[in-house]
Amino acid sequence: MSVILSIRDLKAGLPRGKRLLGLDIGSKTIGLALSDTTLTIASPMETIKRTKFTKDVAHLKSIVEKQGVGGFVLGWPVNMDGSEGPRCQSTLSFSENLAGIIDLPQALWDERLSTAAVERTLLEADRSRARRAELVDKMAAAYILQGALDAF
Repeated sequence: MSVILSIRDLKAGLPRGKRLLGLDIGSKTIGLALSDTTLTIASPMETIKRTKFTKDVAHLKSIVEKQGVGGFVLGWPVNMDGSEGPRCQSTLSFSENLAGIIDLPQALWDERLSTAAVERTLLEADRSRARRAELVDKMAAAYILQGALDAF
């Protein structure tokens, strides 16, 4: 079973040529982003509408296999003051359950203000409310993953 690593340890243990999958875990959706194989660029991938955990993880497993994913970066939803609230516990539960099915290393990355930053970008790009809703989760996942990649 996988453990949560620091971002540096995740990179150090990642086999050459493997990608990272970024997850922005919400109560209704999971935004996904994928790194390139050089661990330089994060790209928004898709948004999963959450249903049953086993179905959601089966979808993640197929992405892991098709895309050559070697690890996960999960958005860590700490409060603005740095304290850990109920969303952190939900993310830890998801992480533990995910590790029981997909044995890949995981790292947590502070996601404070990621959604706000993405919303601002989409507003500046003059996207409609419906289009913003469609894009925000996968773009937030890319924002989170890019932050982690930049920290390497």
